[in-house]
Amino acid sequence: MFERLGRGIVRHPWRVIAVWIVAAVAVIGLAPKLSTTTTEANFLPSHYQSIQAQNLQKKDFATAGTPAAVIVFERAGGGRLTAAQQAAAASIGRRLAAAHIPRVGLVEPAVPSKNGLVEVIGIQMPNAQGQLTKAQVAAVDTLRSDLSAFNAGTGLRAGVTGTAAQYVDQQRSGNTALKVVAVATIVLILVLLLLIFRSPTIALLPIVVIGLVSQLATGLIAWLSKAFGLQIDTTITTMLVVVLFGVGTDYILFLLFRFRERLRAGEDVATAMTSAIRRVGPAIATAAGAVIIAFLALALSSLGLFRSLGPALAVAVATTLLAGLTLVPAVVMLLGTRVFWPSKAWRVERPGARFRRMGDTVGRHPGRVAVVTGGVLVLLSIAALAFHPSFTLNSGKTATTQSSVFGRVLLKGYPAGTTEPTDVFLQSTTGAPIGPAALGAFGHRLAAVHGVGSVAPPKTAAGGTVADYRVILDVPGKSNAAMAIVRGPLQQAADTAPAGTRPLIGGITSVYVDLQKAMNHDYSIVFPVAAVLILVILAVLLQSLVAPWYLMAAVGFGFAATLGTTVLLFQVAANQSGLTFFLPIVMYLFVVALGTDYNILMVSRLREEAAEGAHPRAAAAMAVRHAGPTIASAGLILAGTFASLILAGGTTLSQMGFAISFGIAVAAFVMAMFLTPSMTAVIGHRAWWPGHRPELAPVEAGQGRPLAASGAPRGPSASP
Repeated sequence: MFERLGRGIVRHPWRVIAVWIVAAVAVIGLAPKLSTTTTEANFLPSHYQSIQAQNLQKKDFATAGTPAAVIVFERAGGGRLTAAQQAAAASIGRRLAAAHIPRVGLVEPAVPSKNGLVEVIGIQMPNAQGQLTKAQVAAVDTLRSDLSAFNAGTGLRAGVTGTAAQYVDQQRSGNTALKVVAVATIVLILVLLLLIFRSPTIALLPIVVIGLVSQLATGLIAWLSKAFGLQIDTTITTMLVVVLFGVGTDYILFLLFRFRERLRAGEDVATAMTSAIRRVGPAIATAAGAVIIAFLALALSSLGLFRSLGPALAVAVATTLLAGLTLVPAVVMLLGTRVFWPSKAWRVERPGARFRRMGDTVGRHPGRVAVVTGGVLVLLSIAALAFHPSFTLNSGKTATTQSSVFGRVLLKGYPAGTTEPTDVFLQSTTGAPIGPAALGAFGHRLAAVHGVGSVAPPKTAAGGTVADYRVILDVPGKSNAAMAIVRGPLQQAADTAPAGTRPLIGGITSVYVDLQKAMNHDYSIVFPVAAVLILVILAVLLQSLVAPWYLMAAVGFGFAATLGTTVLLFQVAANQSGLTFFLPIVMYLFVVALGTDYNILMVSRLREEAAEGAHPRAAAAMAVRHAGPTIASAGLILAGTFASLILAGGTTLSQMGFAISFGIAVAAFVMAMFLTPSMTAVIGHRAWWPGHRPELAPVEAGQGRPLAASGAPRGPSASP
């Protein structure tokens, strides 16, 4: 199949390029805009308590929800507000209400704090919770602009915080992060490819090709999102850039290394390209297939975040795979050997002494290499037991934004949970109104909970069948301490609801509690399913029932070691409260799926050497020598592209950038280079059972290589 594909591309490269251009123009021109959301609640199914509470609030208390924005005033020089300054703040509130800003509803009267240090105005914005619209973004901007104008000369320092303002700031920080990551990724690819091939043409090739592919993939994802109602988080759009350029560059490298190897063997350009596609195509397709299947396993998640992430990234990788096997060969075919210009190093193989020595070490001492590398991974894995999830999604540098700054100012006069209150709803199950005595007693029980700062008198819906208790916690609503209160004593107090009623706890803290429940459910499903599917792919590729098991075991230790190292860096060294709650699943899929790419390349070469009659130790030495340069180059670029996420700032992307890049580096430079070949050498020919019989192993015509006494092959090398 791949040989026929190669021949077709070699004969008609212009047609292939034309098809891609037409498809890109059609998709980019007709696809809907890819919209994003920053609200965690949008990712939970409706059967969770927090979502039921949210729906009940929308139904019965549509105009009495948490203020979407909060204007915070403090004295410019610090200290208590004067009577004149309090009057000025109240006047600003009245002027904002009279301005009738579009998408701004009720403007609550100014309320000073008990200690007189802060004064606040609550702003209701219909539908501000959830996906931001342009009108809501404009409303926040107008609020901030008018506030700045009205506040001039008052001696007050004022700013807008609250959920709507936070979402606007996060969205803009996410856009900034996307630009930073894109620039860093492109620069990194340019520099590394220039160093590897010394050719500006090759350095620019991934940028041009994948730039086109990324636009096409984004359009396809937008259609997919619209058709199936997927919620695309701002983090996903940033990761798409990294995945497309990182994985796409890897596949281009696999093809170019093999194309160059066939040219060195004396083949003409057309024959070399056909041969390269035939030889490297199965490895690329299998590696991409493992990644796609692993990503699609996320469709089994109970969270909309992952059900969206999986298909989106799967589409991106599938599009990149098609480009790597069709568009890239067509472009290279037209350029011919000019693709390597001005370097002439493609004509002659360099000695590669470093990888020769590494291969000799693995071949001579496979047991020692396996014990040392495996031992290091096991030691790092121990720290993974200290993993603690954090449930704050932040996609950019938000610590210095106006919403963050004035969120901290608010704490000077109000409890930490003021802008993120918890709503406890009491709903009649009989249809009868809830009596005043029952309402009062229930409110007293909530107020007695340790960690609760205040409980407002209940607001009742029409008919008196639903009551809303606004609960302010002593700690920030997005903190682990708040989750412990809501999950524990507050839930216990709510469970003592009067007969004939049922309680529902809502608010952002309740959302995080439910997110943790959902994550625990997903860990037990997504991990095993992805592992089994990758096992099947490896078994089919290698025609073995033995090798896939120890390969997956090695990848598992690589995952655990990566998680442990991330825990040590962020939780221990940086003293952060925890790691982003979905980091283990994202890391598992990237490290396992993308890391398996390098194992597939290495183990395919190991099997090829074994099938040609090489002793297991000699096969390991030759596989490291010849596959090593390709894996090292590809691993360095892919790890570097994910590391660019760290530059975007914010805990989520920084943790993801480090964890994934470190995991890929472990997969490429530890597992693929040392652990996999050494374990295969120790296990011997039994690694290929039942598909490989050394004494009957077929040798592809023209591919057999006589072995020297030292176990090193003679003749030109063949990169995987």
